[in-house]
Amino acid sequence: MTDTISSTGAPMQNTRLTARALLLGDRLDIAGLERSDVLSTTPLAFKAGQDGFVALFRFGVAVLVGLTPLEEDEVIRGLRQRIVGEFARHEEETAIIEISPDKDDQIPPGGPIYIKKLSTERLIVIADALSKSAALARDEREAAAVFDLVEPAARHLAEKGRRPPGRREILKRVGHALLVRQRVSGRVAVEEKPDVLWDRPDLERLYARLEDEYELKERASALHRKLVVIGDTAQTLTDLIDTERSLRLELIIVLLIVFEIFITFYQMLTGYLGGH
Repeated sequence: MTDTISSTGAPMQNTRLTARALLLGDRLDIAGLERSDVLSTTPLAFKAGQDGFVALFRFGVAVLVGLTPLEEDEVIRGLRQRIVGEFARHEEETAIIEISPDKDDQIPPGGPIYIKKLSTERLIVIADALSKSAALARDEREAAAVFDLVEPAARHLAEKGRRPPGRREILKRVGHALLVRQRVSGRVAVEEKPDVLWDRPDLERLYARLEDEYELKERASALHRKLVVIGDTAQTLTDLIDTERSLRLELIIVLLIVFEIFITFYQMLTGYLGGH
C-alpha cells in the first residue's frame, strides 16, 4: 500500500487529523460495495471527501478520518441502507492523529496519536483499535443494564430463599440477558489483530500501544466475566422456574392418583352397600 493521498492526487498536508469511530448498528453489510478507490478490503477502506479516509467494519462500525462534518454526514447517509439493526444512538470514539516525521509512532498519556508518516496501513491500525473501543463501550453499557435488571431478582433470591414473583417478568429479564450475551459475544473479537499486521509487522508496536491506551484486552476480559455472571444468573432463574414447574406437575399427578383411588374405593363401597 502507498501513502494516503487526497482526491486531487497530492499528498495530504494536514499535520493534525480527527478520527471518529461510529458504531452505527449491529452489522454493516458491505458485500458488493466495490469502489475504484479501495485502499483495503479487510477492513474495507477507501478515500472520501477531499482528503478523508473511511474504514468499514462488519460489526457495525465506520471509522472516519480527516472528514468535515458535512462529508461525514454524506458518508453515513450513503451507508444507511447497509446498516443492519441501526441504533438510535451512535456510540462514538474520537482521537486526534498528529503527523510528526521527527517522532516515532507513539501515544503519550492524554495526548494525540503521533505517527511518523501518514500511510493507509497506519490508519487501518488506528481505525481497528478505535472501532473495537466503540463497540466495547456499547457492550459494556448493555451488560450494565442487564445487571440492573437481574440484580433485584438475585437479591430477592438471596434474602427470601425463593425466586421472586412474576414468572413472566423473570422470563423477560432472562431473555434480555441471553440476547445481550449472544449479541455481545458474536459482535467483535477484540483479541484478534488487524490483518494488515501480517504484511507490516513493524506496526505491531503501534497497535500494542493503541491496545494499552484504550485498554482493549482488560475491558474485553471484564466484559467476558460480566457475561459469564449474566449467563449463570439466567440459568439459575430458569432452573428455579423449571424446578417449581416440575414440583407442581408432580403434585398434580399425586392428587390425580389420590382422586382415582378415592373414586375406586367409593365405587367399591357403593357396590358393597348395594349388594346388601
